[in-house]
Amino acid sequence: MELIRALDFLKLKDVSGGWVDAVWDFEFTETEPLDAAIVIKNGSKEFKTLYSHLLPYMTDTEVSTLGTDGTSQSVWTVFGDNGVSVKSLVAVLSYFVLGGKSKTASVQQRISALQASSLYLLLLGIPGSVVNKMFHQILFDTCLNTVSNCWPQSLVKKRKKDTLKSSQADGKRSKPHRKDNDEMEVDENEEQEEEVHLSPQDLMKIREGVVLLVKSLLRLLLKFPLKDEPQSADNCVQMFAKLTNFEPVIGELTFGAGQDIDDMRTMPELAYYGLWLLCSSNHGDEKVSLGRVFHRVLYVILMMSKGESGKPSLMMATQAVLAARDQAIGFVSHVVDELKEPALPFLRILLQHISFRMVDKTDYRTHGAQAVAKLLAKMPCGDYASFIKWLFDYSRQSKVAYRMFALDVSMALLEQPEREANENLDAELVSFLSHRFLVHNMVFGRRSDASPTVRGHALTCLAQCLELPSMNATRSIKELFSTTSAQTVLEGNGSDGTLNSQTTQKTFKTLPFKTIEITNNDHASFEDTMALLKRRVSDPKTNVRKCALQAMMGLLKHNVIMLSEENLAVLSERTRDPALSVKKKALQCLMDLLAAHPENSLVQKAWLRGVVPAVVDAESSVQEKALECLEQTILSQVKSHGSYSYRDAQQTLTWDLLGLLCDHCQDLGRYFSRAFTVWSKQNKFTAAFINNLISHTEAEHAAGAWLLLSKVASSCPRLDYGKILDAWDDLVRSKNVTVTTSCHILCVIGDIGEHLNEDTKSRIVEDIITWLKSFDMPLEVISASVETLCRLGKAEAVSDTQTFLNQHCGELVSVCEAYLSGVILNENGAQNLNEDLVVKHLYTLGVASLHCPSKVGKRIVLLVQSVLTSSVEQQSEGSEELAGSKPLSQFKASSMPSSVRAHAVITLGKLCLQHEELTRKYLPAFARELELCSELSVRSNVVVVMCDLCVRYTNMVDRYVPNVSACLRDKEPLIRKQTLTMLTNLLQEEFVKWKGSLFFRFIAVLVDSDPTIASLCEYCLVHLLLKKNPVMFSQHFIECIFHFNSYEKHKTYNKFPQTASEKAKFSLKGAQNKERRFTIYRFLLVHFTDAQRFNITIKISQNILACFVDGELPLDGDGAAVLAETFGILSLKEIKLSALSGAAGAGGDEPQEDEQMAMAKAVMQVAQKKVVSQVQKKVFIESMIPIIINLKSMLEQKRSPVLKDLMGYLQLTMQDYRSEVKEFFAADEQLAVELEYNLKMYEKEQEMEAQMVHCSLGGDAASGGTPILGSPAPASAHRLLQTGFATPQPVGPSHRGLLTQRLAQSDRRQPAKQRSGPHRSWVMVTGDRNFTPLDGSVKPKGGVCDRAISTPQGNINEVTFGEGVSAIFSDRRTGSKTGEEGRVLQLISPDQQTPVPRQWNVQSPLNQKRTRQIHQ
Repeated sequence: MELIRALDFLKLKDVSGGWVDAVWDFEFTETEPLDAAIVIKNGSKEFKTLYSHLLPYMTDTEVSTLGTDGTSQSVWTVFGDNGVSVKSLVAVLSYFVLGGKSKTASVQQRISALQASSLYLLLLGIPGSVVNKMFHQILFDTCLNTVSNCWPQSLVKKRKKDTLKSSQADGKRSKPHRKDNDEMEVDENEEQEEEVHLSPQDLMKIREGVVLLVKSLLRLLLKFPLKDEPQSADNCVQMFAKLTNFEPVIGELTFGAGQDIDDMRTMPELAYYGLWLLCSSNHGDEKVSLGRVFHRVLYVILMMSKGESGKPSLMMATQAVLAARDQAIGFVSHVVDELKEPALPFLRILLQHISFRMVDKTDYRTHGAQAVAKLLAKMPCGDYASFIKWLFDYSRQSKVAYRMFALDVSMALLEQPEREANENLDAELVSFLSHRFLVHNMVFGRRSDASPTVRGHALTCLAQCLELPSMNATRSIKELFSTTSAQTVLEGNGSDGTLNSQTTQKTFKTLPFKTIEITNNDHASFEDTMALLKRRVSDPKTNVRKCALQAMMGLLKHNVIMLSEENLAVLSERTRDPALSVKKKALQCLMDLLAAHPENSLVQKAWLRGVVPAVVDAESSVQEKALECLEQTILSQVKSHGSYSYRDAQQTLTWDLLGLLCDHCQDLGRYFSRAFTVWSKQNKFTAAFINNLISHTEAEHAAGAWLLLSKVASSCPRLDYGKILDAWDDLVRSKNVTVTTSCHILCVIGDIGEHLNEDTKSRIVEDIITWLKSFDMPLEVISASVETLCRLGKAEAVSDTQTFLNQHCGELVSVCEAYLSGVILNENGAQNLNEDLVVKHLYTLGVASLHCPSKVGKRIVLLVQSVLTSSVEQQSEGSEELAGSKPLSQFKASSMPSSVRAHAVITLGKLCLQHEELTRKYLPAFARELELCSELSVRSNVVVVMCDLCVRYTNMVDRYVPNVSACLRDKEPLIRKQTLTMLTNLLQEEFVKWKGSLFFRFIAVLVDSDPTIASLCEYCLVHLLLKKNPVMFSQHFIECIFHFNSYEKHKTYNKFPQTASEKAKFSLKGAQNKERRFTIYRFLLVHFTDAQRFNITIKISQNILACFVDGELPLDGDGAAVLAETFGILSLKEIKLSALSGAAGAGGDEPQEDEQMAMAKAVMQVAQKKVVSQVQKKVFIESMIPIIINLKSMLEQKRSPVLKDLMGYLQLTMQDYRSEVKEFFAADEQLAVELEYNLKMYEKEQEMEAQMVHCSLGGDAASGGTPILGSPAPASAHRLLQTGFATPQPVGPSHRGLLTQRLAQSDRRQPAKQRSGPHRSWVMVTGDRNFTPLDGSVKPKGGVCDRAISTPQGNINEVTFGEGVSAIFSDRRTGSKTGEEGRVLQLISPDQQTPVPRQWNVQSPLNQKRTRQIHQ
């Protein structure tokens, strides 16, 4: 027979029976070598021949072999008739199977192992294999593992090594990749073994063997049920799951049940067919089978590689892996479509496990959310709504990654059409179907999350909702930001429609939904929503601010909120954010918003105010971004007037922006000029660009064209001078030219002056002089005219230039002098005063005098001085500080208007800039005006003048810096803000030093009554001044304590001179200012480094506490206030080292990375904390404790109330050293005992408060955005995949109901009057099942009114001496008695002896100390 001849190559008859028995005894785990005489040929051809002869016996359609009598025979009969031992056949096949197990196996050995495994599986599928005991579980599993053993692992390892290399794509800084789990360590060790090199031809042969084995297994599964072998079925599922991403598939897979195995060509196609077969009830309970298959498909969807044991490893998201994920999703969808109801519970479990196992990587979260959304589409409405309900609870888990993934799933669901409820759907689940619920509760509900990452992601999702095609999502967002809208919330819950933190799943299901109208008193009003969004724009976390800007831009872009100046200013102000990424994001948002609303003037203004100042940003990348925006929007859109069309939106926008720069945004001119300075170096201004500009100078956009010409004229050597001179002639003749355009034309004339001939120059100079002498021009034009005049007179020789200036500017000075003399010196001159004309003469005098100082005489100075004479004629008596201002007293009281006097200040300041002796003479006068003048404009200009003089005459003005800094407490906010800005500039340039009281006056602005000024002060200190002098805060901190408490008894601190009025202005002394002082202290400490915090603690103990101990500082009233404040500062959390206080709370701020990496970080933080704690402990013992002990003794002797502050500080500090109190205070055991007692009481209070919070009847712990635990516990997610594939459950039972009920009963027993009074009876909540609350001591109805306080009341279980004074709790289990038993008074029998009073084992700590001393 051919079959028997095909078996000859195995030489079964030559194999000894002992060898076969040994193989079976070892249960196919290992085989001994065959005898040397037996040489079995490793040939794939022979195996194929044998396989082809055995295959017909497996199919029902094929005809069995006929015997000699003509009847059909089974293969087992054939084997028996020809003396073929089935036992030997299986043993020899196992020999080949185990031969390919080694990594060093040859190609032929691997192919033979695969073919032998295929033969064994084929034999198992032939009817009668069970009777012949062919099946052996270990051999079967070994055959399944042959695929992974024979296929070269280096191809798989390469994919494993690449895991997570691209996972830094979510904006995190890159970290070195680490192999943190045991599985990868095993892989590393295996790689050290040398593998056999395999050629592509070898790989193709091995693949053919793998295909043959898989097809054999599929045929086996069609015939051979595995319901009695669950472990083998699980191994089959595991093998098929690995093969799903064995190779890429071209096109889409089909998952039909009637497919022919022989027609399948790709490995994933065969694998999914095998998984489909294993879902059948033939291989076990259908539920178990579905759970087993879905469990393995889970890792394919998660893009993880799961081995037999160990932690799953993440795979790199390549196209092949993504394709395998899509195929897995398609397979699950096919199973659900085919099986319907039986598969739905497992689909829900699969989705839950995807949610719990999802890693916190942006790309993987996005793909996972899409998978959940696709699979949810297969659920009917009821199951869909139920899962959304579960997802809502999941979105409130404590783990950041869960809340982030819930947001991604919500966004993926919003991209799908909204579901419509059917008639059979439960009413309480209807609301979960709508997109409105996803937007309001899932996305917007996370806007106040405790984690900044989740907050930011929620805001990003909110902005993305507006870009979705779903109108329902857009409508839902508009409802959130509309003044009148309906909001769906959970009745009985806190804000944001969130569940109570302790609500169980059962309670959650019983909460009905209800639509209510939002009113001003309801949550989520328009004002509250906008206020919260604006707070997010200024959030401390950079990522949140960026996301809030994106959300704000989206709302403005889609007209969800009004395009008002206030809302637009939020975007433009963020271009000056401290964070680089936020500034760039703000610039991009402004560009997007301008593209969406190019015609809106408010948007245009906001764009200009955000982009143009960014040209001078400190960061070069921001400068480049701003220049790019300006060039794209303005420079590149300038075309000739002939090609201009108002229909061209881009050109229209360009000229609108230029018009705003000429009108409402003139203050941005100097920033705009900086942009042209940069562009000129880059040769951006071509001849065509200049000609295009000139073509607009006589058109409707002339103002904008002259603005650009004034910026580029100095950089362009050749211009059309004819048109410019024609424009100048029109300007001289016409009076309709605007002030801004006139200044721009004058600027252009000055730029081209050097290219004009002398006749033209002379004509223009004459026109300018005539124009100036008329004094009918605005002040801005006067300044521009004088500047142009000076540029026209510029010559190669300096003397010629000065002669020109003396001639023309001196002429202007003479004209101004003559006019002012007539007004001031004539008795009737002031009666017919033309205020505007006097101002223009003063201004012209000041501008012209700067260019011809030699033409300024004493008479001119006295004239200007006379204008400044204060209306306050008499000086305050005994004011020595103003003795230098006596020169002004020779004039009579000034009757000039405020505007005239304000301009006189500026003019006198310009005169002083050119004459040092005038500066020395008039500085006291300026200081006098700062203190006594009541006019805002005059004081404001005096500050400007004195700061300018400080730059020119630094040493001379230095003594008057306190006069200037006193303006930081001026009654006018404008002067305070201006003084703050100018002092910051002087400090940056080091024209002013931190001397005297300047720092303390500057820092006091942090608590200014105007929040904008306080915010500006914080910006100046942190982002401008602290960077220049990092030790500035720590150097002045101790003196801040003495200064702000007005304490001057220290020999070193707070000794700088101050007047009484200045002390009163800046005083923060007293209890009423305590909060303001501590605001300053906290601000300073927050910006300390850990080294500075460490050193400042030591300095405080040495320079303050030690001074009180040594008697250098008296412990009087002021001293006690300083000492109490010092202990308050030492108790602040901001003074703690960040290595000790910040490590624990930093975990929830950022997305959790790999768990092993997070564990490594935690270990490093613990080690760092331990080292720092030991150093701090040593310093505390050596430097602080001796001073504290002595200080406590002194305070006790004087019975000072500061003792309370000292004990509070010790109690707070010693919580970190709870077990070392006795060691620390060995020198004062009484203090140690007191501290231990206080700490115990404090811990009891904390436990009581925690229990009371836990047992609260209402209130959502997450209403403010704090994440809470829902019904599924995150800790159980890791156990689920190890123990089984089931729905995640809560951690354990909750005892909240029992405690809450008892607490409520206790509360009801107490009358309202008692509960609301100042002395409330304490209620102890314990875990005792027979807990009895203490009843309130209330007079029973009809009782005696004048009862003594020690008389027991009514029916009480315990005796309380003094209501609200004390309470005695009993550990005895008592119950409430009713009826007759409750009225029985139980007494001791007279025959019974009176019990002896209990002896209390209490000893005084002093007696204990003496006893120890005696024993020693």
